[in-house]
Amino acid sequence: MHRFRTHTCNDLRKEHIGQQARLSGWVHTIRDHGGVMFVDLRDHYGITQVVANPGDLPELDFGVLSNESVISVTGQVVARTEGTENAKLPTGEIELKIAELEVLSQADTLPMLVNTDEPCNERVRLTYRFLDLRRRHMHDNIILRSRVISHLRAKLSGIGFHEFQTPILTASSPEGARDYLVPSRVHPGKFYALPQAPQQFKQLLMVSGFDRYFQIAPCFRDEDARADRSPGEFYQLDLEMSFVEQEDIFATVEEVLIDLFRTFSEKAIVGLPFPRIAYADAVRRFGTDKPDLRNPLEMVDVSDIFAGSDFKAFAGIAGKADGTVRAIAAKGIAEATPRKFYDQMIEFAQSVGAKGLGYIVFEGGEARSPIANYLDAARIAELKSRCGAGDGDVLFFIADKVKAATQIASEVIPELGRRLGLIREDEFRFCWIVDFPMFETDEETGATVFSHNPFSMPQGGMEALETKNPLDILAYQYDIVCNGIELSSGAIRNHRPDVMYKAFAIAGYGPEVVDAKFGGMIRAFRFGAPPHGGIAPGIDRIVMLLAGEANIREVIAFPMNQRAEDLLMGAPSEVTEKQLRELHIRLAKKPRE
Repeated sequence: MHRFRTHTCNDLRKEHIGQQARLSGWVHTIRDHGGVMFVDLRDHYGITQVVANPGDLPELDFGVLSNESVISVTGQVVARTEGTENAKLPTGEIELKIAELEVLSQADTLPMLVNTDEPCNERVRLTYRFLDLRRRHMHDNIILRSRVISHLRAKLSGIGFHEFQTPILTASSPEGARDYLVPSRVHPGKFYALPQAPQQFKQLLMVSGFDRYFQIAPCFRDEDARADRSPGEFYQLDLEMSFVEQEDIFATVEEVLIDLFRTFSEKAIVGLPFPRIAYADAVRRFGTDKPDLRNPLEMVDVSDIFAGSDFKAFAGIAGKADGTVRAIAAKGIAEATPRKFYDQMIEFAQSVGAKGLGYIVFEGGEARSPIANYLDAARIAELKSRCGAGDGDVLFFIADKVKAATQIASEVIPELGRRLGLIREDEFRFCWIVDFPMFETDEETGATVFSHNPFSMPQGGMEALETKNPLDILAYQYDIVCNGIELSSGAIRNHRPDVMYKAFAIAGYGPEVVDAKFGGMIRAFRFGAPPHGGIAPGIDRIVMLLAGEANIREVIAFPMNQRAEDLLMGAPSEVTEKQLRELHIRLAKKPRE
């Protein structure tokens, strides 16, 4: 018999009754029923109930057992007493009658419960993550993550992609987020950077003649945490393809994601092929370039209807060049929605920067609200027509400067959808956001800067860069969004040195900067580069969606907290003076309080 186990804690069934077996695992629960001891024994695979009468085994000290101690038990597989079967467990028709018990590792008093998925303080969970990962829900999430990655590797290999690894220690480059820098011991005063993405390397692979590349790539960005973004590091499914246009990328990614989501979720994928929404249209309709299409609410510009009206609060804003009034139509809610609901939505809107949230209720053939009292019949009729509103509907209004109104709408639309129960939780709805602007104006400096990916091909190529207002130039850039979560950004790449120099010049980077920061790539493009493009869906976010989790930390084995701290390992930590000297680094003195 094997030293530790003949079976796992998910193996034994009725057909094993009468056989001898040995199991090893963690003590999940202990129950003493009138002198008979029941223990649920848990391992990676499942749970088996083991039972003993301590009186029959005087040589065994059952008092040493505690939750999460690791034990090995040997005995006979027997049928559970009729009426005590557990249909929730695959092993629920049998139990193991203990003849031998060995404590392999005694557990101290636990800082958190493991045999329940009840909420627990996050600091405790992250400090004792190894215990948190024993909980079935978390354990299943991490296994799901592993299965998703294995599935992606098999799928991509099956459609002609090859997996290559790219460097972790590389050069710093201006790609948007802050770099994590690594000081060089052998080159004093110089630093490596951890890659924000394998962007340049995967493009170089295309220039090197490899046609289809992928990698489950670790990426490092010094960014603040969000519910859908882990600080420090994340993993992405990095893809790049040669001799492709935008639609080729879309077709490949849709095939991969549809197959993946159908394999690992029973939720319906609604809307195939994935709809394409221009960036400007997404912002105009939803206030965001990450719309949740499960929510039917969107907004309509009604500024001209209020301009010149007697409702001065909106008329004044609508009359300004940078002012706007937006309407959101909520269908069929008038009768069932109490006054308290409107007051609560006004409070929410104010919490995200709005001065208020106007509304008109259409009911019984009338338009009711203080706003409606100041609008003539023609304006009311035009509001209803433009917003598609009728009896039983409610129009909500946001009035402010365009940028502020857009930001407020990005918060109000999803919140309104949630409170009204409009979001279809049993669906996945994907969309492509396309036609991103190539450049934008930096609010602080007024300079023209890249708005998205500096390596993208501008629509119209060199001619557009030379003849158009930079703020009017669109790029072959695209995001893929699912249920309001941005999974990835991608682009058809700029593979021509002349176009790249010109694009960077518009953004304020001279040729010497391009040569210094992107020398490897620009040199490669001078020796024959194929048209190519790619994308990099986030693994963490994909698994978060498949697991139905609201926070990305629930699908990462060892995440940092919101302050970018690893509470389990104690990172970041101080280092010794000797280590600093080896790296030619001296810490700045802390300023006096």
